[in-house]
Amino acid sequence: MKKTISMAIMAIIALGIVGILSGGAFAGEAGNHYVNGVEGLKAASLPPPGFYYRMYNVLYTADALTDDNGDEIDAVNFDVSVFANVHRLIWMSNYKIMGADFGADIIIPLINTDIEVKAKGGPTLTDDSKFGIGDICLEPFLLSWHGPRYDAAAALAVYIPVGDYDKTEAASPGKDMWTGMFTLGGTLYFDAERTWSASILGRYETHSEQGDRDVTYGDDFHFEWGVAKTFSKFWDVGLAGYSQWQISDDSG
Repeated sequence: MKKTISMAIMAIIALGIVGILSGGAFAGEAGNHYVNGVEGLKAASLPPPGFYYRMYNVLYTADALTDDNGDEIDAVNFDVSVFANVHRLIWMSNYKIMGADFGADIIIPLINTDIEVKAKGGPTLTDDSKFGIGDICLEPFLLSWHGPRYDAAAALAVYIPVGDYDKTEAASPGKDMWTGMFTLGGTLYFDAERTWSASILGRYETHSEQGDRDVTYGDDFHFEWGVAKTFSKFWDVGLAGYSQWQISDDSG
């Protein structure tokens, strides 16, 4: 088997295109594990057989807090900053399933969170900072199809709650719950050289009970897209975006 090592460093600073948190609103304690906006460009394109390493760096900021209806809570001054340094190990094999390369990967996030909430004209309600390992994502079933003008991917993953969590600490890097995730997407190339591309990627999350709070968050659907131009077979430049919906109610 041919073995290769690849490094991709993606630095995404949330300035508006990427980020429900960027300069905007934060909707309480998020019930989803997956971080939107990271995989927009060539989102469904996976490498050929081999071993690969990718590193992602993501920064989110927000200065407003919203309720469950998306309305801003005016009674508080809110400020949050989250930086995640994420390490991903990918193995793609020569084994074929339904014509696709079979593979697996593991994603290990290191998360630093600073959060402060003050009552307007009153005391500080929350002031917390924490750095640590977040919940690990294990993707044991990964399929990747390749054609002259397309790539496609499907995967099953589980988030394992190894990150530290305390319901009294707002900056906890873990979530104290398991999450199952199904992924399906495709990338289309507009030229034979595969330098112009458009991609879409859908992810569906379902969650276990959050043990420390006896709450089960509703299922989530994520949709990411990207349009890109490749330069020198290494640099991808383009636009990326996403949407996210919670499609079932919380319980507990």
